Amino acid sequence: MAPAEAAATPEDAIDGAYRILHASLRAELLERILQNGPDFFEQVIVELLVAMGYGGSRRNAAERLGRSGDGGVDGVINEDVLGLDRVYIQAKRYAPGNTGGRPEVQAFTGSLVGLGASKGVFVTTSGFSAQAAEYASRIPQRVVLIDGQQLA
Repeated sequence: MAPAEAAATPEDAIDGAYRILHASLRAELLERILQNGPDFFEQVIVELLVAMGYGGSRRNAAERLGRSGDGGVDGVINEDVLGLDRVYIQAKRYAPGNTGGRPEVQAFTGSLVGLGASKGVFVTTSGFSAQAAEYASRIPQRVVLIDGQQLA
């Protein structure tokens, strides 16, 4: 038995196995998402946000908008049961290593401004550049960036 193995407690072994399983599950989930089309990903994101409790009743809580001429947004969720405020969604399936940059976040923000909206969620299967994150943190609109690891 190696010295490192002898020093590991059963709790350490379980924790290590959990981390390996969790990483494998994340990778498999993202791989499955990438195997499907953009429409599938947009619908998954809308349904996920509703399942997380955004929008009150499921029946009227959300709508997937992603289609040609969608104005740069893929979905919208009523933030509360009455629909007093809306959260707009952008969902992009980027290949691993292809990050969302400032231009993409800026374009989404422009769509929010055009819609008179103040809140948005930009989700990608990959990641965001440092410039994109920095830009999103400085603008008056509240744009939350969710990368593939957070999503999984």
